[in-house]
Amino acid sequence: MPQRLGRVLAPKVTERRQTDEVARRLSGLPIRHVDWTLLALTLFLVGFGMLIQYSATRDDITGNPTYYVLRTAVNLLIGLVLMGLLMSFDYRRLKVASPFVYGFFLVLLMAVLLTERVMGSSRWISLGFINFQPSEYCKLVLILVLANFFSDNKADPDSLRSFMLPVAWATPYMLLVFLQPDLGTTLVLAAILLGMLFLVGCRMRYWLGLVGAGVMGFVFGFVFHVFKPYQVERFAAFLRQGSNIQEAGYHLLQSKIAIGSGQLVGKGLMQGTQTNLNFIPAHHTDFIFAVIGEELGMLGAMLLIGVFCLFLWRAVRIANNSRDFYGTMIAFGIVCMFAFQVVVNIGMTIGIMPITGIPLPFISYGGNNLIVSLACVGLLTNIQMRRFSQI
Repeated sequence: MPQRLGRVLAPKVTERRQTDEVARRLSGLPIRHVDWTLLALTLFLVGFGMLIQYSATRDDITGNPTYYVLRTAVNLLIGLVLMGLLMSFDYRRLKVASPFVYGFFLVLLMAVLLTERVMGSSRWISLGFINFQPSEYCKLVLILVLANFFSDNKADPDSLRSFMLPVAWATPYMLLVFLQPDLGTTLVLAAILLGMLFLVGCRMRYWLGLVGAGVMGFVFGFVFHVFKPYQVERFAAFLRQGSNIQEAGYHLLQSKIAIGSGQLVGKGLMQGTQTNLNFIPAHHTDFIFAVIGEELGMLGAMLLIGVFCLFLWRAVRIANNSRDFYGTMIAFGIVCMFAFQVVVNIGMTIGIMPITGIPLPFISYGGNNLIVSLACVGLLTNIQMRRFSQI
C-alpha cells in the first residue's frame, strides 16, 4: 500500500517541484520588479510641469500658446526613449564605460567654451532641432564615475586616497562648468560630490575641510571679482532682501508677492495676475514654483512637495534594496542631485536661498534637464529591476 501511494504521489511531487522552480526563475525576471510607483510619480510630475508651463507661457508668444509645451513634449519623447534604453541592460555594464563617457563629456565641456556666447554664457551646442547642454549630462556622468570608484574602494572609505580621488574626478567638471559661467550646475555637481562622500563614510574632518574650502572659495571669488556682476547682485539681493528692488531684488520680490497672494487655494489655474502680467521673471524656468504658489496656493505647493518627497523616498528605498554597492551609490547620488535641486529651487523663490538658476526637476521648462531627469529614473528602475539578478 505505501509503495502504491508513493508511485501515485511521486509525479505530483515532481510536478510541484518543477512548478516551484519555474516560479523561482520567473521571480528573477527584471520586468517583474519594476517600481511602478516611481514611474507613476515621474509621469505625474512631468504632466504637472507641462500643465504649469502652459499656464505660465500661453500668452508669451502671440498666436502660438502651446510653443513651450510642444517643445517639452518632444524632449519628453527623447527622455522616455533614453529611459527605456537605460532600463534594457544590466546597469553594471556601465562600470567599464563610465571613465570613457567621463572623458567624452570633458572634451565637450572644453568645446562649449569655444562656442558663441548667448546672453553672456557659453553652455549649448546647437544640433539644429535641439540645443545640447553638456553640463546637464555631466551631473549623471559624475554620479556614475564616483559610484564606480566607491564600489571598487569600499574596503577603505575613510582613507585620504578615497577622499582625494573623487575630488580630483569632480574638480575638472566643476571648473569648466563654472567658466561657462553656470554657477547653479556647479553647485549641483558640488552637492553630488559632498553627498556621495558623506554617504560612503569618508572622514568627517576631510568632508568639513572640503566644505570650508568651498566657502573660502566663494569669499575669495567675491573679493577678487571672480564672479560675474549679475551673480554678485543676486547674492547681495538675497542678503539684503527688500533693497534694490528695481534690479537684482526685483525677481525675488515679485516671486514672494506671487506666492503670498496665492494664500491657501490659489487664484486658480491660468488666473495668476503676477504671472499673466509678466511680473514674475523666468516664470516657466527658474521661478515656476512662484506660478504654482500663486495659482494653486499653499495646497497645490504642498501637493507638489509631497510628491517630490514620495519620489525621493522610493529612490532611497531602491538604494537600500540594491543588489550591490555600485547600484546603491548610483541611486544615492541621484537622490542627492534631485534633493539639492528641489530644495534650492523652491528655497530661492521664497527667499531662503540665493538665486542661482537651478531648475525644478520635471517641472521647469528645459529640455536637457528633463532628459537627464528621465535618464536618472531609468537608472533607478534598472537598479530596482535587477536587485535579484546574479552579479
